[in-house]
Amino acid sequence: MRIQTKLVLALGALFALVAFLAILSGIYINRLSADTKNILVANYNSVSYSREMLLALDEGIQSPQVQQKFEVQLKRQKENITEPDELEATERVNADFEQIKNAPPDSFLTRQIRKDLADIMLLNMQAIQRKSAIAGKTADKAIVWIAVSGTLCFIIAFTLLLNLPAAISNPIKALTSSIRSITSKNYSQRIYYNKPDEFGDMAKAFNTMAQKLEEYNNSNLARLMNEKQRIETLINNIHEPVIGLDENKKVIFINEEAARITNIQPADVLGKPVQDLAVSNDLIRMLIRDFFEPVAAQVPLKIYADNKESYFDKAIIPISIVPTGETEARHLGDVIFLKNITPFKELDYAKTNFIATVSHELKTPISSIKMSAQLLENHRIGNLNAEQKELVESIQDDAARLLKITSELLNVTQLESGKLQLQPVLCRPEELIQKALQINETAAASRNIHIQVQLPPDLPFLNVDADKTAWIFSNLISNAIRYSHENSPVTVTVAASKEEIRFSVKDHGQGIAPFYLDKIFDRYFRIPGSKKEGTGLGLSISKELIEAQGGSIGVHSEFGAGTEFTVTLPVANNN
Repeated sequence: MRIQTKLVLALGALFALVAFLAILSGIYINRLSADTKNILVANYNSVSYSREMLLALDEGIQSPQVQQKFEVQLKRQKENITEPDELEATERVNADFEQIKNAPPDSFLTRQIRKDLADIMLLNMQAIQRKSAIAGKTADKAIVWIAVSGTLCFIIAFTLLLNLPAAISNPIKALTSSIRSITSKNYSQRIYYNKPDEFGDMAKAFNTMAQKLEEYNNSNLARLMNEKQRIETLINNIHEPVIGLDENKKVIFINEEAARITNIQPADVLGKPVQDLAVSNDLIRMLIRDFFEPVAAQVPLKIYADNKESYFDKAIIPISIVPTGETEARHLGDVIFLKNITPFKELDYAKTNFIATVSHELKTPISSIKMSAQLLENHRIGNLNAEQKELVESIQDDAARLLKITSELLNVTQLESGKLQLQPVLCRPEELIQKALQINETAAASRNIHIQVQLPPDLPFLNVDADKTAWIFSNLISNAIRYSHENSPVTVTVAASKEEIRFSVKDHGQGIAPFYLDKIFDRYFRIPGSKKEGTGLGLSISKELIEAQGGSIGVHSEFGAGTEFTVTLPVANNN
């Protein structure tokens, strides 16, 4: 039988029983109501009328008022005759009452009327008793039928409650369990349900689907194995080290290049937790450090490979997918990928050495040119005419610019190679500022720029490299002078707190466009269209030197209103 048919029959039977119980209860309630009403209207009123007439007799029947009262009750009784022999008794009362009205008082007639009234009351009381018994039987019958019907409804409803939910939920549970088995790739799962209903049809459809999936899985297993071997071959032929981990940090693949630089055999590590391998392998421990410690700035890894020191960039690629039918991504593992950047490092090293060599070799002749130009200005050698003086000054300016460029290039090469050594000493901030101001005094005077200095008294000491820090301040002041309009001020401000000292250099020149602010500290960067001299290295070198001494440098500029550079250094007591 179909599930729908079962539900219709069960609920229909239950509905029919409830309707039958309601109709039966209504019928018996109406019968009881009719019996009760019949007793009240027919018999109780007759007893009441007879009682009123007896009371009138007691008051004295010869009185006109009493006779009128008696006559009213007698008339009502004539209209309410419902029992056998009640009419004859009523007629006798009426005849005796007529005689009493037309004749002198007679005690015999009065007794006769009392007897007839007593007969009427007796007849009605017997009727009340009889009808009460009938109403009681009706009530008993109603109780029996309602109890039987209610019991039958309860049994049927209880049977449905026990059997119907299980008949629907059990096949659904079996189907759900089988579907879960299918999702776990258990394609041999089958549902054995042979009843001719909707669940039977669903079980047949499910078994057909499972059979086709099993056939499809078996037919594609060989192809999947070929694809697996192809991927493994592809990974092994990648000329960069690659290590694959599952979601539990177990090694699932490692290519030949990674096995070579880590000095391990793939067969010895597959399926093992990478944490266990890190215990005895320093390189593996270095590669997985990011999984268990906060990630710091990535620096190239130096690994001894190919009989030399090699450099690798490390990238950890998380592998996540969103399974079909789900909404949340599931983490399947990670891939550790190393890119060999040794050739680039070698080229960078060669570039750094070339720049250092050329800068060093150029510095000596440039210094000689500058010294020779100074000697030409000496009057002991000879006087120069105006044009010659102009040429000598031009030679000195160009030599000074070349000397500055070579110095900056040397500083950059020292920073890149790590050979720049800082020599921190205790020094006063005002001495550093004063030294920087002296260096730029002539340049400021040539452009009629007034440098305003705001130095509070009793500044704390700094523990920094005095020469390089003074050079940084000099470079910032020099830039402020070069990029300021003539006759405009440059403000140098120093402020101190318990932990740090803040230096700021502010000019009122053109300012820096907002889209160039994030590049201002990049090496060799110069603002496009700028006609001012410079290599684009000064701010980059300043930033690296300040940060190497535990400080920071920043810039704030309003395009068209000027620029302010800020340097913060820790006081000596905090070092």
